[in-house]
Amino acid sequence: MITNPTRRHSLMSISLGARIAGLCAVAVLAMAQPARAEGTELRIASLAPSGSPWMEVLDKAASETKDKTAGRVTLKYFEGGQQGDERDFVRKIKLGQLDGAAVTAVGLAMIDESIRVLELPMMFQSAEELDYVADKLWPYFQKKFEKKGFKLNDRGEVGWIYFLSKGKVEKIADLRGQKLWLWGDDQLVSAVFKKLGLNGVPLGVPEVDAALTSGKIDACYGSPVAAVALQWYSKVKFMTSMPMSFAIGATVVSLDAYKKLSAEDAKLVEDIGRANAKKLRKTIRKANEDAKGTMSRKGVTVVQTPVAMVDDFTKQANEIWNELTGKIYSKEELKMVLDARDEYRAKHKK
Repeated sequence: MITNPTRRHSLMSISLGARIAGLCAVAVLAMAQPARAEGTELRIASLAPSGSPWMEVLDKAASETKDKTAGRVTLKYFEGGQQGDERDFVRKIKLGQLDGAAVTAVGLAMIDESIRVLELPMMFQSAEELDYVADKLWPYFQKKFEKKGFKLNDRGEVGWIYFLSKGKVEKIADLRGQKLWLWGDDQLVSAVFKKLGLNGVPLGVPEVDAALTSGKIDACYGSPVAAVALQWYSKVKFMTSMPMSFAIGATVVSLDAYKKLSAEDAKLVEDIGRANAKKLRKTIRKANEDAKGTMSRKGVTVVQTPVAMVDDFTKQANEIWNELTGKIYSKEELKMVLDARDEYRAKHKK
């Protein structure tokens, strides 16, 4: 039995000190252990409406991502323009309010405008030609986007872009006589309209349907599947058989958001995205053909564009390519597109 008070106090102090030291050791060990992985949610915006072919593919990719990462990564989509127009998406990504966006080339141009060189009017004669050129140049653009803090994922698709109107269009003068929607953020199409002397009414995509209904505009442009998904086709009577250009798109994610993922999960997300981008292109091409049928059944007449209009449009489009050099893209970038296109045509001579 310990009767010395001083000794008893010393032993108690040693015991308490040992406990504190033990707790500190446990805390240090706990801190030294790898942090337990928590689920990462990537918030991604899109103009594509719920139930559209785009969102069907994106939703499947989201489900696949959640399954293959065992819930460590989830993709939350804000579809149908819930987060505004594409300019709003890019701004919110830079502010950290969104992690990414599935956008058209107009949205991509807000990060690096030179990518629009792939959408020049009257540049391609077939989707296969566009595929060849875009696939060849895509790594080049991915590096440019990375330098600006964005990961440019594999190419998506919108498709061939046609003029849709309430009045018949058989020559460029017919377009000049209509109030034609102009995507306010689209610098490339703005240049085309200026060159052709068209009466463009600047609006965001979410505003087009109401503007067609009210008569604020008489005509617009878009792919058939977009026209059906956004209900524009129900407000027009005609569509040109001549496409103006071939529109592309892609999902972009901030590099800061990607840094939240482990290397393993980042690779899974990339692999899933790449596979689904390929599916998306195939899906949208079929959906565009189906949409043409839907529009025809609902009373939209496809007007065979006269050769004279095609020739006139092509001549002015070629002039536009050169006029935009040094403004939207470089001389070297235009040459890259033309060289790749010519290479494709040389390989596929009929």
